[in-house]
Amino acid sequence: MSMITLFPNAIHSRTALLIYVMLPMVLTLGIFGYVALNSIEKQVEKQMQTDLALVARAVQMPLSYALEKDRMGSMQQSLESVFAIGRVYSAYVYDSQGKRILNLGLAEPEEQREKMTKLAAKGGKSDEYEQIGGRPVYSYFLPLTDTGGQIIGLLQLTRKESEFIQNFNTLRIHAALILTLLVALLSGVVLYGHHRAVGVHLNRLTASMTRIAKGDHRHRFKYSGPREIIVLGKTFNHMLNRMNEARKTILAHRRKQDELEQQVRQNEKLAALGRFAAGTAHELGTPLSTIGGRAQRALRTQDLSEDLVRVFETIRNEVSRMEYIIKQLLDFSRKNPLRRAPVDVSWLMTSAVSTVLEETRTNPSQIRYDTPDTRTVLLLDGIRVQQALVNLLKNALQSTPGARVWMTCKYHDPHLLFCVEDDGPGVETENRTKIFDPFFTTKSVGKGTGLGLSVVHAAAQEHGGTVELKNSRMGGACFILQIPCQKPELQQSAEENQ
Repeated sequence: MSMITLFPNAIHSRTALLIYVMLPMVLTLGIFGYVALNSIEKQVEKQMQTDLALVARAVQMPLSYALEKDRMGSMQQSLESVFAIGRVYSAYVYDSQGKRILNLGLAEPEEQREKMTKLAAKGGKSDEYEQIGGRPVYSYFLPLTDTGGQIIGLLQLTRKESEFIQNFNTLRIHAALILTLLVALLSGVVLYGHHRAVGVHLNRLTASMTRIAKGDHRHRFKYSGPREIIVLGKTFNHMLNRMNEARKTILAHRRKQDELEQQVRQNEKLAALGRFAAGTAHELGTPLSTIGGRAQRALRTQDLSEDLVRVFETIRNEVSRMEYIIKQLLDFSRKNPLRRAPVDVSWLMTSAVSTVLEETRTNPSQIRYDTPDTRTVLLLDGIRVQQALVNLLKNALQSTPGARVWMTCKYHDPHLLFCVEDDGPGVETENRTKIFDPFFTTKSVGKGTGLGLSVVHAAAQEHGGTVELKNSRMGGACFILQIPCQKPELQQSAEENQ
């Protein structure tokens, strides 16, 4: 889409240049041309009048002598010589009484003896525009004198006024042509200069804006040319950079908002699931305890057959497994506030390993753990952290039959890091994002509830920490539990005093 389409009422820069520069220039040239032409016309008119006056003076003396001697033939010959020049329309000779005694030309004037007498008596030259024979002419009057200097007559020469008008029209046509050519030349020079100085760069800027409007947000204007274009180009590019930054910020905010909304929805689901799990666990706990107790009392009965003994033992085992599942549901649904208290990290690790060995009857040689070299006591919820470590150890042991597990611990104030590794097959890539979801498990049916790692994740979040899955140096999975915690104030003060 072009810029003209975007702004249909906008005028082109060349049009604006013609309107706001060339039009005032043409008007100025027209005014000065008009004034100059009027001055030239006056000069031409004066020159034509001067030419007629020179002709009159040229024949003034011959006519005066011929009139004084009353030689009509000589006067006729003198007047005829005037027409040989080709600038005279008519010629008239009057005596001192204003009577016309001789005339040559195409028009014969009316008798104006009183007027001619006054002009002759006045002496000196005079001129005027008048009508002779119905035609407008310019008349020039010159007195004729004898040898003594007395006025004895009057000479009148005329030129058609149309000759003046014709000269004026010719002059005006030439002036108009010159002005037109000058305006055209100036317009061409101005438009070409505008195109070379500004138009080329504006066209490049328009092309850049069009590319950006079509979606090429990486494009930038390569500014060059006049200083104003360079400043405009730099400002334009700066604006594009700011727009890109704003766009990235908006996208980042949207992604963050989507993540937060997804997290809120997930938390709502987990909360609802936790309430359901807690209710279900409480409802199932009592009947399962009853079933387990009665199976145990039944085993105490004397003279039971072997088949009944196996049946009651199977019932007790299944009840124990269901009680373990209920315990995990309760751990998952528990939302009690944290109870931070001084806890020995080495005791936490030893207690978690002992619990796993007791519950799973695992070979102790399968679990290796390295406690801190020095006694480390930290403020944390020992029960929840211990349960998280137990679940991590169980998950590692169940990764593969006969799996070997290694647990280490490090404290870098203010972070406590537990690392639990195994030599199992590890976690597949497509499952890494779902491994901490409630009830998600890769184990076969009946082998796991999918709540162990969810309990670990919940314990880490409640402490303000994280749990992260990486690849183990032993070839399997490596879970890193990071918990921010501080040493008790008394212990810190003792260390500082030492």
